[in-house]
Amino acid sequence: MISGRIQSCTSSSSSSSSTIPHPPCLTSAARHYKFPLRLSPRALSISQRVSRNCVVPRYSSGWAEAQLSFSKSDSKHLLPVAVGALVTSNTQAIPTGPLVAEEKIGVLLLNLGGPETLEDVQPFLFNLFADPDIIRLPRLFRFLQKPLAQFISVLRAPKSKEGYASIGGGSPLRRITDAQAEELRKSLWVKNVPAKVYVGMRYWHPFTEEAIEQIKKDGITKLVVLPLYPQFSISTSGSSLRLLESIFRDDEYLVNMRHTVIPSWYQREGYIKSMANLIEKELQKFDLPEKVVIFFSAHGVPLAYVEEAGDPYKAEMEECVDLIIEELEKRKITNAYTLAYQSRVGPVEWLKPYTDETIVELGRKGVKSLLAVPISFVSEHIETLEEIDVEYKELAFESGIENWGRVPALGCEPMFISDLADAVIESLPYVGAMAVSNLEARQSLVPLGSVEELLAAYDSQRRELPPPVTVWEWGWTKSAETWNGRAAMLAVLVLLLLEVTTGEGFLHQWGVLPLFR
Repeated sequence: MISGRIQSCTSSSSSSSSTIPHPPCLTSAARHYKFPLRLSPRALSISQRVSRNCVVPRYSSGWAEAQLSFSKSDSKHLLPVAVGALVTSNTQAIPTGPLVAEEKIGVLLLNLGGPETLEDVQPFLFNLFADPDIIRLPRLFRFLQKPLAQFISVLRAPKSKEGYASIGGGSPLRRITDAQAEELRKSLWVKNVPAKVYVGMRYWHPFTEEAIEQIKKDGITKLVVLPLYPQFSISTSGSSLRLLESIFRDDEYLVNMRHTVIPSWYQREGYIKSMANLIEKELQKFDLPEKVVIFFSAHGVPLAYVEEAGDPYKAEMEECVDLIIEELEKRKITNAYTLAYQSRVGPVEWLKPYTDETIVELGRKGVKSLLAVPISFVSEHIETLEEIDVEYKELAFESGIENWGRVPALGCEPMFISDLADAVIESLPYVGAMAVSNLEARQSLVPLGSVEELLAAYDSQRRELPPPVTVWEWGWTKSAETWNGRAAMLAVLVLLLLEVTTGEGFLHQWGVLPLFR
């Protein structure tokens, strides 16, 4: 039995949190966020910032404790959007004829990319860690970005190869994204918008630069940029947009090409209902569906991205879960649920609660049935096929959970693809003519913007990430572990500096740094 007082482990912030009692059986209206989504959490009242970092029992009464987290990030540059209800398609009200007349419309899908063979793993990892949005070095050490990326990629490649080998020898991300692009193109043509759809990957082929070259060859005059990340994050959509900004700035054709960006689309009705459909279908595979805990697992980001750099990812993720749960409630599905964050690396603190720790805690508290929902992924790849399906499944069984299920990624679900097509169509009137402050004119879309405008709105100052722990503690503590990690990182940086400046050392002898021979 799942106790009506089940609570998950930790808050997502440390020193700036406080605890008050709140009823776990709040109605969906009371749980729904009633604030401009991208405003800083510091500007919100306590009732508006109830944490999702707990299992919410849907059938109990009484009071339970929840951690409330307050961010130190300021809200001066964030775009407001009302989120009182699902974002529904409104394409019928849009005159599609003038939108396509004498125009060549393109849609650029942005995604992470992944190695297609085991030989691709190390260079893919290099591209990943060479991105300053993934590893942010202090300004003094930024010249070491590529040497450090080379060092880390070589060290991590063997283990990563094992993971990719276990899922067939490579990532299926390109194949799935290409299929999504083709289905989106078909859907747009059915809706009388003859657009071409391109795929641009950030860290592997087809690179964004390759997609842009094809867009230029095709003579596209209107471009809609659509990141395949439902929620915006500095490290995903933000990184791809920065790359686009640098490409656009240096190209006269692109400077004159009208474009717009849909930065996030997790609120859209088609996405929410598609997720609810998959969850409902997987629940029916359990002997006792009503006893299953719905476990939303999202890709994590460093906590400092949210609290110091203003990343809206956490707020958008929590709102996304709320919307899916509300849709499930309409279908009389009232299971307990929780949200946790996976895939953390390094010594810094990431968004909490962590997926692995939460699984262990749920097992300790007597949960027997768990349905994992990869909430931040729309395609199957290493994080779903290996990390969730293998590592977390094994951990769940070891922790006493007896029944395990996993919701598949959306892939080419027809309702999902159709709604993405609607989002593209709804954005076309605003290509090159943004009205960021006019909420009604933007109809049902989340805030749109050009690449430059969005980068000015999100983390424009590129502030240095703060240390995760500021006070020294003796003993085997998180603080000590963090300082040990910093000392190790400093030692690595010193060694790399010596290698780069002298051209000699064991890394050169081993062929780890061939670029500097």
